[in-house]
Amino acid sequence: MIRFIILAALVGLFLIFSIPLLVAEHFIGKKNPEKRDYQSLAVVRFMFRLLLRISGVHITVRGLENIPEDRAVLYVGNHRSYFDILVGYVTVPTRMGFVAKKEMLAYPSLRDWMRNVHCLFLDRDNLKEALKTILAGIEQVKSGISVFIFPEGTRCKNPDILDMLPFREGSLKIAEKSGCPVVPVAFTGTADIFEKQAPRIRPSEVTIEFGEPFFIADLPREERKFAGMYTQNRIRDLLIKEQEIRKEA
Repeated sequence: MIRFIILAALVGLFLIFSIPLLVAEHFIGKKNPEKRDYQSLAVVRFMFRLLLRISGVHITVRGLENIPEDRAVLYVGNHRSYFDILVGYVTVPTRMGFVAKKEMLAYPSLRDWMRNVHCLFLDRDNLKEALKTILAGIEQVKSGISVFIFPEGTRCKNPDILDMLPFREGSLKIAEKSGCPVVPVAFTGTADIFEKQAPRIRPSEVTIEFGEPFFIADLPREERKFAGMYTQNRIRDLLIKEQEIRKEA
């Protein structure tokens, strides 16, 4: 419980006392958007690393060699925990933004930092607004900034990590329409940090694995039609492999 209080206090203090920094980044962005991007990303990564360290989280990263160095991609992951986002930001080596629910826009300062690190806000109840977010994601990828999405739409609470919620097929439209590669991403152990014993924070061993990228256009017709299901199966294979590794350790 002490860790949870410390983390909540740190986040609150950061969001309040970083407001002058947000103002400075705003003016920097008018003259040099790329400089603002990298500075904001450095600040967010620093805070996330601090929060993970205080939480006692040890991260194992696998498959970094599968991330293309010369282009933006669509990262597609399973979603078990709030900490998936922290782990994603401190391990992905390039600029990218998560697709978040529109409710996050209600939090001043937080939403500004999220915008600075290229998060997109999705209205799941409004098809027209959701389409706008997908179109924004396509343009973001074309500009060289990757997008990270959780096609389950929400955190999966099923006890078995292999028992994921159905992937929404529309979630992969960003890759289909932009022509960028899809990188499957498997998170293991993130729910052990908080969700399994909330509100307590527990030190945990977390693994994030980046699978081999693929292009939707290269898939056979049936798999291309259900690219979400195909990607989910690829992620499930990564999760099974991680379970086997942990059993042998």
